[in-house]
Amino acid sequence: MAADGTPVELEFSQLAGDGTSPRLLLVGPSLGTAVSPLWRECATLLTDVQVLGWDLPGHGRSRPASGGFLVEDLAAAVRSRASEIAADRPVTYAGVSLGGAVGFALALEPGLVERVVTIASAPQGNAEFWRERASLVRRVGTAQLVEGAASRWFAPGFAERSPDVANELLKSLVDADDASYAWACEALAQFDLGERMSTARVPVHSAVGELDHVVPPKPGVDVFTGCAHLPPPEDPRAVAAYLVDKGFAA
Repeated sequence: MAADGTPVELEFSQLAGDGTSPRLLLVGPSLGTAVSPLWRECATLLTDVQVLGWDLPGHGRSRPASGGFLVEDLAAAVRSRASEIAADRPVTYAGVSLGGAVGFALALEPGLVERVVTIASAPQGNAEFWRERASLVRRVGTAQLVEGAASRWFAPGFAERSPDVANELLKSLVDADDASYAWACEALAQFDLGERMSTARVPVHSAVGELDHVVPPKPGVDVFTGCAHLPPPEDPRAVAAYLVDKGFAA
């Protein structure tokens, strides 16, 4: 529910499989990215699973937000839509960065989602950093973030090896609605599930990129070698293999 009382509305895109697939995998985006270029190639490497991705408000296919919202509001919207389409199939979830924060929130609500993977994410945000980012975007717009985003999102050499993918992801940042992006930053500023995650009743597997300076590797967290902040497009085969290993797909 947005701050003005209207529901948070998210658009979903089918990335692989269909309604006849025996299980459902929901995938979530990083802030500033559309979900399709982020997850598309990885999704095609998975079998026996319908992969649906959702877009943040004002990103990709989702309409701009009408007011502020919380990470938990995004999780509620994802859970509501998934319950409509699951049709008694096992449901799993994987998300990157802000999409991973939604995964942590989903893990606190057992019943629908059976297991969660978070990538390049943490169960709490840096309040000061994200409030400053929100203020910056309101002043200059998301297009002014592209240069910095490229250096954070991608490991050295990725943009040269995969220019079409890198450019599509950066274009999704330029095209993002400034107000919705700023509200998403403020949602991260308020996000803190650190102490509550010990009570999660849904298995959570967390991984980060080896070269990620936003959410750097730490003990107990799995690592994608040679990746920065966006492992699914940087090394789709490694991420797909990780999801299979954790029981998310065949």
